[in-house]
Amino acid sequence: MKKRLERWRKALVPWLFLTPSLAGVAVFMGFPFLDVVKRSFMDTMGNGFAGFQNYQAVLDNLAFRLAAGNTLGFLVVCIPTLMVISLGLALLISGSAQKHQNSAVIKNSRTMLVLPLAIPTASMVLVWKIILCRDGVLNQVLTWMTGKLWEVDWAFSRHAFPVLVITYLWKHTGYDMILWLAGLQGIPGELYEAAKMDGAGSAARFWYITVPGLRGTLGMVGILSVVNSFRVYREAYLLAGTYPDSSIYLIPHLFAHWFLSLDIQKMTAAAVMMTAVFVTPAVLGWRIILRRLADDGKDEILFP
Repeated sequence: MKKRLERWRKALVPWLFLTPSLAGVAVFMGFPFLDVVKRSFMDTMGNGFAGFQNYQAVLDNLAFRLAAGNTLGFLVVCIPTLMVISLGLALLISGSAQKHQNSAVIKNSRTMLVLPLAIPTASMVLVWKIILCRDGVLNQVLTWMTGKLWEVDWAFSRHAFPVLVITYLWKHTGYDMILWLAGLQGIPGELYEAAKMDGAGSAARFWYITVPGLRGTLGMVGILSVVNSFRVYREAYLLAGTYPDSSIYLIPHLFAHWFLSLDIQKMTAAAVMMTAVFVTPAVLGWRIILRRLADDGKDEILFP
């Protein structure tokens, strides 16, 4: 009984420190969102109950279907690609750092990969426009290499989606790499040394030591990558404006148009639907990861 009380006491300590932040989130985000949920079931004037009519109107809207499909496709392509590339870079830098601890190349590589985070979005997009516009650097290079005149406006063509994907990966790869590096540092080096002495190869060490050791980091990186993916609207808007190519017409574009027309009912209904679609799997996945850590005896504080 005494040990159980001690474990509960340890479990309550971090929550006491988090209470002010949680209170702020509840006041400035939680309660307003509850009002959004309420308004999604109200009529245009906000006086009568409309049931699920607003939700049906959103589902019947062709622009919403296009934006939702593009957003989902963007997530399906970008999130796995980003996680794989950032993990590969983290493993490469971590392994090289162990061999060459004072190497200036390793330190400079880390700095270069994280540098896009420090560049303002507007400045970054200006550079991309110089590269990708009809008279840009990319077309000039392709003209020189192929001997054929290239006049493709990459941000306003069928190539707009790959351009947006590359922009997102360039911006966030360094951020996810830092998270993976933090997770790799938490894996005891003795495990790798023991496995190597037992004859385990690189693939076996990665699969049986690195992957289990990064399960907690995997959930965090995945959730943060999804959250950051919605910020790609800034790049899409600055690159292609309010009405971009149909392949990169995203949910934020649709919300901006509905906001200008004051279509509050559709906005609230769509916000509730998108929150349920994206937040519920993230919460369930994070819960499963924490449960597995608890079953392994690694998370007694969260699950006393």
